[in-house]
Amino acid sequence: MTRRPTRAATALAVALSWAVAACSTPGDVPPTTADQEKTMTSPVLERFATPAAGIRSGGRITGDDLPALRAAGIRHVINLAPASETPGFDEAAAVQAAGMRYDPLPIAGAGDLDRAAVLAFDRLLQAADAPTLVHCGSGNRVGALVALRAAWLQGADEEAAVAEGRRWGLAGLEGEVRERIASPRCVASADRAADGADCDDAG
Repeated sequence: MTRRPTRAATALAVALSWAVAACSTPGDVPPTTADQEKTMTSPVLERFATPAAGIRSGGRITGDDLPALRAAGIRHVINLAPASETPGFDEAAAVQAAGMRYDPLPIAGAGDLDRAAVLAFDRLLQAADAPTLVHCGSGNRVGALVALRAAWLQGADEEAAVAEGRRWGLAGLEGEVRERIASPRCVASADRAADGADCDDAG
């Protein structure tokens, strides 16, 4: 025999359903779309190190990476690879179209690892006022500039400078970096670092 609900039970059930509906609004739980899930788990983020607060460093990016980088909070891209390395990809246009700032500092190879490049790199990092990605083809040139910056502008010794460079991606250019650090270098004050005065050109 099936018992029929009493009027009191029915009224209570209705009241509870109204209470649940009143306490649940569309803003309580943000909707999760397939695109959002894909971005949140995108392997693109795993390719980049986080050597300093607010900065990621690593290798080459493509247009397909930009949504995930933007979703990760990146608002500024510094590219050390010459445009000739990616002839089919206008990175400047793509990054700017994605709503991020873009600064190129082309470093074609070891020959470009000079004082002027290190000073320009230092200015870019100091001017970065939002989460920033610094990249080249593999991260090697990023790490090289970081190591030289640590030695010439911040007074780090060779081993400390190279260790810092490795955290940012220094690899195959380590020998070139060590040669430049071993030559007369610039251990500059903040004022002298601004224009390179009293520094020997180690490039």
